[in-house]
Amino acid sequence: MLTFKQLEAIYWIPQLGGFEKAALKLHATPSALSKRVHELELLFDTQLFDRTQRTARLTEKGEELFLLAKKLLEHRDQVIEQFSRPEVIERRLRLGVTELTAMTWLPRLVDLIQQYYPKVVIEPDVDDSTRLSEKLLADDVDLIIAPETVADTRFAAKVVGRVESTWMCKPGLIDASRPMRIHELATHRLLTQGDKSGTGLTYARWLKSLGVQPAHTISSSNLIAIIGMTVSGLGISYLPKDCLKEMVQAGHLTVLKVTPTLPEVSYAAMYKGELRSPLLSSIVMLAQEACDFTRMFQTGRPS
Repeated sequence: MLTFKQLEAIYWIPQLGGFEKAALKLHATPSALSKRVHELELLFDTQLFDRTQRTARLTEKGEELFLLAKKLLEHRDQVIEQFSRPEVIERRLRLGVTELTAMTWLPRLVDLIQQYYPKVVIEPDVDDSTRLSEKLLADDVDLIIAPETVADTRFAAKVVGRVESTWMCKPGLIDASRPMRIHELATHRLLTQGDKSGTGLTYARWLKSLGVQPAHTISSSNLIAIIGMTVSGLGISYLPKDCLKEMVQAGHLTVLKVTPTLPEVSYAAMYKGELRSPLLSSIVMLAQEACDFTRMFQTGRPS
């Protein structure tokens, strides 16, 4: 009879690259996993691993069973999640976020997850939107929160919030008392977030749609670096308006009056479309509750 322990063996051995690592993952011994594989081979009367290779490489039939095992184990996990009380769910959550989320409301989201799912272990991954999208496709993360610019038809996406940005520079760099058109602004050096950033992609496309070609740009995927360069007077940048208001009030930055205004950027929680996990659905709802890009390093429950 086919068992979940056998399915776990056929799934994790190739996933982790060998019997020893899979045994550690499954709290078993390599010989126990070898026995489970042998049982499967006897059950289906077919060889599942190519034993002429030094690595744990599946045969063609082994690949077929691997894919079936993946689906069956996912269904098992979904049943466990759905019929277990939230507080007893024990699993890891690989959560990918961009730098702006980490700088603002990530602490509050973590507080909420720990409140409702105290046994869920959160494994954060802070990266560019494009790289997070690639990691989600590769199953290296379970859920990402990023600008909708990186949305993929293979992802399920739920909007969690929006960010309003504005042009800023060091006080005195240019005359901030008078309004200016975007084409005039583009004659100055602009500090941009680059093509790996969802916000950077959004605003690059927006500028192109207006026929604007900046004369000189410096790109960085690091938002903190962009803020630092802007404060240093190295150029003008689009920055999140509300969460940096204290820096504006302190005189480190000044807001420019530019027309047309920058469009808002929508942020979404995204996960692989074929995964219908009750836990992930709940985390998305918590993200919608916690999302607030107006203040830095927020903690505690949303008001």
